[in-house]
Amino acid sequence: MGKIDLITIIIIGANVLISLKGFNDFSFFEKYKFNVGGLRRGEQIRLFSAGFLHVDMMHLFFNMFTLYFFAGVVIDYLGVFGFTVVYVGSLLLGNLLSLYFHNNEYHYSAVGASGAVMGVLYSAILLEPNMTLILFVIPMPAYIFGVGYLLYSIYGMKNRLGNIGHDAHFGGAIGGYAVTLILASWLISEHTLMVTLLAIPIILLFVLKKLGKI
Repeated sequence: MGKIDLITIIIIGANVLISLKGFNDFSFFEKYKFNVGGLRRGEQIRLFSAGFLHVDMMHLFFNMFTLYFFAGVVIDYLGVFGFTVVYVGSLLLGNLLSLYFHNNEYHYSAVGASGAVMGVLYSAILLEPNMTLILFVIPMPAYIFGVGYLLYSIYGMKNRLGNIGHDAHFGGAIGGYAVTLILASWLISEHTLMVTLLAIPIILLFVLKKLGKI
């Protein structure tokens, strides 16, 4: 943590420049944000471009600050290419899960790199499950945070809690989880318990969806 690689600088730079453009150009923001109506009209670029737009500077800062801290862990294990696949895959899967849950809400919109950043965070947790995260000054094992946050996201999705894209966060986490296991399959045998624990909320989400509970 704390180390910054060129690819991380490039991604942060792209997020800052595109977000600043969106802050000052309403038509640009509207054209490239995640919007169900736009996607149903065939504007698939929104699945990708929305991940580089943010609502305000605080939203942008929080996502980039989190990325800064965890990108290095993923790069150390998976390399620049693997990290990039995790980031882009998580971004797209986060928005695809949002589309899955809001497909009939024509006016539903969202922006932000949160899905991609959550994917990087969950990749880092899989790769370094024993690292400690600080949440509101309380230290906790990374895997406990991982499971807890996914359960909280399910609660947030079920209750439409706050103006937060819980489904995009969850989809991003699934992306980071799946891509990391594909690229580093040794984790399945070496960190079997952690891999299983992190899978439980993912399975729970789709069971609840199948039962019509969410």
